[in-house]
Amino acid sequence: MRKILNYTLCLGLMTATLSCESFLDEKPISALGDNGFYQNDGEVEAAVYAIYDGLQEVVQEEYALTEMRSDNSGTKNSEGEWAQFENLNIDINNSVVARYWANYYKVIFRANTILENLDAVKDESLRQQFEGEAKFARAMGHFYLVSLFGDIPLIDKVVYTSNQEAFARVASSAVYTAITNDLTEAAALLLDRGAVAEGRATKGAAQALLAKVYLTQGMYAEAKGLLDALMSSGSYALVDDFNDVFYNELNDEIIFAIQYLDDNEAESQIFSLEFTALGKASGLNYATNDLQDLYVAEDLRLATTLTEDKRATAKFLTQSSNAELCGNDWIVLRYSDVLLMYAEAILAGGNATTDAAALSAVNAVRARAGLADLTEVTKENLLLERRLEFAFENQRWFDLQRFGVAEQVLSAFAQAEGFTFEPTSLLLPIPQREINVSSGLLEQNPGYAGGN
Repeated sequence: MRKILNYTLCLGLMTATLSCESFLDEKPISALGDNGFYQNDGEVEAAVYAIYDGLQEVVQEEYALTEMRSDNSGTKNSEGEWAQFENLNIDINNSVVARYWANYYKVIFRANTILENLDAVKDESLRQQFEGEAKFARAMGHFYLVSLFGDIPLIDKVVYTSNQEAFARVASSAVYTAITNDLTEAAALLLDRGAVAEGRATKGAAQALLAKVYLTQGMYAEAKGLLDALMSSGSYALVDDFNDVFYNELNDEIIFAIQYLDDNEAESQIFSLEFTALGKASGLNYATNDLQDLYVAEDLRLATTLTEDKRATAKFLTQSSNAELCGNDWIVLRYSDVLLMYAEAILAGGNATTDAAALSAVNAVRARAGLADLTEVTKENLLLERRLEFAFENQRWFDLQRFGVAEQVLSAFAQAEGFTFEPTSLLLPIPQREINVSSGLLEQNPGYAGGN
């Protein structure tokens, strides 16, 4: 199994130091973007590795914002600020939200740094690969942030604290235009799977993410075209055993995954531990009763999705000897998502379709799960299929949002659970510490202290 080596490249947002085993001649980076450091292909590639290192940090707690902030999961004991997510009542000073915001903007900063130093790359094929990877990562960061926070700062160049104008929020429509442009260009620049080390961004990863961006905007024909191309590429396929998706890493189904290594202090993750009762908060991302009750006994996904007591997920059980140094990869995009998005594109915002291609795509996913074929794809059963297939994979919040049912579903869930849901909580609060340092340019979302 080939993985990207030396992910760990510790770069701060404004100042940084390079520490990579592949680069024994260590040089301090006192100001990223200074061509005094980026002088050759290897030095720029070292900065590319920093993008993947940054993504490792981003997804460590993403489940709180996407799974726990939905009807899928919560905490075991409703402890501390983690409980704010399961009650959809998040404080403007929540540290998990603040870290997520900061970590994604660090990824965007690193991507911009690469893009501003491409002239240092002499090998044209490497230059294209690095540019594609940077634009893919920048688009991914902006996409997740705009989906969760609404209007956000659009950072398309290297900025520093002195660039106060960069703090201003930009209309979501403009952010989506920038995301689309980045992913379109990335897809044209990046190589197909097999032509680059596993784990690095590929043409297929850019196409799959762009298809999801199009679906989010209701651009169904554009999404369908990309998904058609992915399905006919021959690069990806459903694996026969659902369990293998998670425990035979970098398999044929994986389009893009963030990699970790067991028992490696620099390259491991801790979310596998947090998903069990051994976690520091006594269990995070625990399945709600609502989710547990959805799985029928014959669904072959059940044993991998939930532990025997149905409380925790079994998708990311650690194989490490040190439970705090887990090596399970985090899957961002996989082929079953392509198939279900394809049906979604054909449904095109409607309520039902008997289109043969849509049925074929959905039924391929159901067949692996041991379930009978559908004779009609509806908005309701497609959303359910996505919930059963991708539980605990940070898809639920985005699916509810994209299908236009977030307020309806979460209102009903809140009522059943005995707490109050406010529609304004569909957007996360802008972290208060970011507002404080923006000199008033960064405004709070409605429904939160200081919001309009």
